[in-house]
Amino acid sequence: MKLLRYSIIFLVVSLASFLVSSLVFAAESEIKLDKANINLNDKEAIKRGAILFTQYCLSCHSAAYMRYSRIGEDLGMTNEQVTKELIRTGAKVGDTMTVTMDPKDAKRWFGNPPPDLSVIARARGVDWLYTYLRSFYKDDSRPWGVNNAVFKDVAMPDVLWELQGLQAANKEKIVDKDGTEREVITGFKLIEKGKLTPKQYDAAVHDLVTFLAYLGEPSKLQRLALGKWVILFLAIFLVIVYLLKKEYWKDIH
Repeated sequence: MKLLRYSIIFLVVSLASFLVSSLVFAAESEIKLDKANINLNDKEAIKRGAILFTQYCLSCHSAAYMRYSRIGEDLGMTNEQVTKELIRTGAKVGDTMTVTMDPKDAKRWFGNPPPDLSVIARARGVDWLYTYLRSFYKDDSRPWGVNNAVFKDVAMPDVLWELQGLQAANKEKIVDKDGTEREVITGFKLIEKGKLTPKQYDAAVHDLVTFLAYLGEPSKLQRLALGKWVILFLAIFLVIVYLLKKEYWKDIH
């Protein structure tokens, strides 16, 4: 009975957490989320995303539940390749992906220390991340000079601006059913070119989100690789069991 009671409590809390998080995400923005369409079997995309993550994200955001060596093993990289392509600090291959930023400095600069991104893809969803990283726009009223259409008044600066460039938000006023007039973002216009074309930048963000999805559940790669063999085994085993059943019951029927 005690186990059943704890199970019910766990289910209720989980459901409540899911509903609350869904409402929070919905309240953050009315922007329709774009489909990321990631493929965790694409190890080259994961690798490119890992390189982008260590170049642009790891200076502020840690991924403390992942080790460089695990990435190397999963992606078929040698220790030398991991050191050369992924490690930007004095970290060793066996170390976790932590940052050297002092939490006190982070709180002073950003208001709160930047969150660890180990499970951000599981918490937010890949479509949310894909849209968010492509939705920064110029806003001189904000401390960093930018805002985000998906996460309004976010404290994070646009760390990928040199790749994407700077874009302005296209806005229009709408009137709600209750007569309230408000302004909504309908799209973006590039006002300062970056190092990448819009198509190239979308591809880069796609790779980064693919890596973040892998980061949240690295064992999924093994499950996906093993899954097809398990299904094949079960299919063959089903045939064998069916033939055994026919042989066993043939004299009865």
